[in-house]
Amino acid sequence: MPPIDPSPLLLSLATTVTATAATFVLGLLAAWWMMRARSGFRAWIDGVLTLPLILPPTVVGYFLLLIFGRHSFVGQALERIGVTVVFSWPATVIAAAVVAFPLMYRTTLGAFEQVNSGLLQAARTLGASEQRVFRSILLPLAGPGILAGTVLSFARAMGEFGATLMLAGNIPGHTQTMPIAIFSAVEGGDRRVAALWVSAIVAISLAMIRLLHLKPAALFGRRASAAAARIAASARQTESADIGSLLGPTNRLEPPLLQVDIAKSLPNFQLELNLQAGREPIGLLGASGAGKSLTLRLIAGIATPDSGCIVLNGRTVFDSAQGIDIPAAQRRVGVVFQDYALFPHLSVFDNVAYSLHRLPRSERALRVERLLQALRIAHLAGRMPAQISGGERQRAAIARCLAMEPEALLFDEPFAALDPHLRRSTEEQLRETLRSYRGAVLFVTHDMEEAFRFCSGLMVLDQGRTIASGPRQALFQNPGSIVAARLTGCKNIAAASGIDASHLRVEAWDCTLVSPRAMGAAVAAIGYRSHYFRFQQQAVGENVFLCWLMETSEAPHEMTLYLRLHARPSVGDVYHLQADLPRDAWLQLRDQPQPWRIQLHPERILLLAE
Repeated sequence: MPPIDPSPLLLSLATTVTATAATFVLGLLAAWWMMRARSGFRAWIDGVLTLPLILPPTVVGYFLLLIFGRHSFVGQALERIGVTVVFSWPATVIAAAVVAFPLMYRTTLGAFEQVNSGLLQAARTLGASEQRVFRSILLPLAGPGILAGTVLSFARAMGEFGATLMLAGNIPGHTQTMPIAIFSAVEGGDRRVAALWVSAIVAISLAMIRLLHLKPAALFGRRASAAAARIAASARQTESADIGSLLGPTNRLEPPLLQVDIAKSLPNFQLELNLQAGREPIGLLGASGAGKSLTLRLIAGIATPDSGCIVLNGRTVFDSAQGIDIPAAQRRVGVVFQDYALFPHLSVFDNVAYSLHRLPRSERALRVERLLQALRIAHLAGRMPAQISGGERQRAAIARCLAMEPEALLFDEPFAALDPHLRRSTEEQLRETLRSYRGAVLFVTHDMEEAFRFCSGLMVLDQGRTIASGPRQALFQNPGSIVAARLTGCKNIAAASGIDASHLRVEAWDCTLVSPRAMGAAVAAIGYRSHYFRFQQQAVGENVFLCWLMETSEAPHEMTLYLRLHARPSVGDVYHLQADLPRDAWLQLRDQPQPWRIQLHPERILLLAE
């Protein structure tokens, strides 16, 4: 029995490894470019890159001959420098790489697109360049998909036959890979050799596919650093640091100032915003889709306005007229996202240290340790984000932003994902944390009570427009419009018309009210806040009416009453007013016989425009 020539195995391994390495690099770069591309030709480019996956291998080989053949422009150019591609080992590599490339490219692109874009945006706001975002965030999080693409590309390159035969031929010892050796053996009637090479290909392919079943953490996870372990171990023995001493450049004497005057066209409305923010938190209040979160992204540099300017502490970070658009990585604007956007593959320590990679290791570790102590999460330094609670994640996200010494902090509904108890305690923690912070603060929410507790000034947005702004108490007492009143928590709003300088008519409530101010031409409705109502045993003062209780809604510390005025309600009637009473007041009121007397105090009536 003649010995079997091992060259097909060696050629296949050399060809496959080389082709896989080429497709790995080219596939990653192509997928990264396609993920970021906004060209109108993107779909066509994607089609061209994917085409070898669909075409028969012989057709791919024919196109390769047209490109690299001796009569082609490329082939003749290569021959002038003494390089011949066709019928050579490089031809086997080219053929294998071309047919395997689409698998690597498409699988990697799909993996990239599955990565939460908020994590990439967070990395940019933390000062990471696009290359560092790609290397430290995108690649690790897309790791399992990249591994799958690499394995599939390896298997496809090893099994390539048609394109290789067209471009490289069947030269034993030079271009005869295992698939071609199988074809030759079968054609020559040597089933023993064919079975041997088939078994080799199957065994190698199964061994590679086995990699797909490894746990991602085994290949792409990161262990907690020694510094994180040390911080966590010593957390109970160390006193909390003063966060005011950690804020570096933002701890300035002059008041911080964020000036924003921008516009951006959106499919449903035009965002137009003009605001100034200093050290006292400014709340952006509005319904979902009003433009609040977009405003933060525009300020941070994650999105780009169509026109206008943004100035932070005298430094212009965006100006459409002058062509200035400083990247998010250079703006020094920290963003705490609604979902906190902690990097799931990094520990709490490494998340907080992410923006400090330029510092010496010892200095970086010390700064992170002090921040974690100040926010009372030093014992969590070595844990992963999935292993800590929502409130702890928020504190880690705040520590991560503060580590970069931002000149402004932007909060995008930071309490939305927390339960009510944890929300209040976390609010207190955040207020305590920011007492020493000297930068500008913007706070986005759709919860009026949350905004009122946290922010000194408010701006109410509706469809991209500022419809009300001012100190929180003044805005609460005079929202100015129906939308602003509703967004600031007013539950009783009805159309109204003026009768004379001191009286107005509300048909929906079937009553005439005394008002301290005449209704101007722009006023279309009135509002009355549910907690302003007072119940009386005797009719004392103006705007006192008889009322009957229709139904109640109970909360732990207050009761909501749905009332109808003037007459006992009948079946099918709807309530006129909604009143919120403390539980103690309700316990006194409920035993009193109906009808009750309720007052809409003239000074409390809100005059509202459309």
